[in-house]
Amino acid sequence: MTLLPAIELETRPTPDSTVIWLHGLGADGNDFAPIVEQMRLPSAMAIRFIFPHAPSMPVTVNGGFVMPAWYDILEMQIDRKIDVPGLLASVVAIGAFVDRELARGIAGKRLVIAGFSQGGAVAYHLALSHPTPLGGLLAMSTYLATADILDYNPANKKIPIKIQHGTHDPVVPEALGRKAAARLTSEGYQVSYQNYPMEHSVCPQQISDISEWLQSVLD
Repeated sequence: MTLLPAIELETRPTPDSTVIWLHGLGADGNDFAPIVEQMRLPSAMAIRFIFPHAPSMPVTVNGGFVMPAWYDILEMQIDRKIDVPGLLASVVAIGAFVDRELARGIAGKRLVIAGFSQGGAVAYHLALSHPTPLGGLLAMSTYLATADILDYNPANKKIPIKIQHGTHDPVVPEALGRKAAARLTSEGYQVSYQNYPMEHSVCPQQISDISEWLQSVLD
């Protein structure tokens, strides 16, 4: 299938690992591209960062206004009614990037899936259902939208999972981040949960923590 447009950044020539990072509603791949430099990763790490752009579509809660979105948001209480077909279509679209990285010679265990808000919901489903063991899952200010239909693949039962959330998030309440962590813990996953005194955003301490986590899972 044709890949979605994306920004690709490499920290060194001939990368031996990949991070696929999904933005939130109304943004695009440029939203998180600056984080590569901000993380101040060791110069020896050779990582390819891929920041795909979501397709544009009408978003119900925004009066049908067309904007980049991984799936439609049907109600303000975002976890009540989920656009499952739209979300699963995005899982397939991002799965194509995973397939390409594997074909490029990147080992599954050196491939990390990251996502913020809507992008995090897609990242959850993709990583936890993927048949290839992956290197890590980073879920930022998001929720486990497909918890009740997700077909957890045993291949990723031991995937390192980092969940981060703002304590004052008015868009995706922190309770949903904690709910996801509790659900995954009950399913037998090893989950690391961190919160920060912020709203629906990213803060400097969080960026430092992400850098440290990436260095640990891609060591």
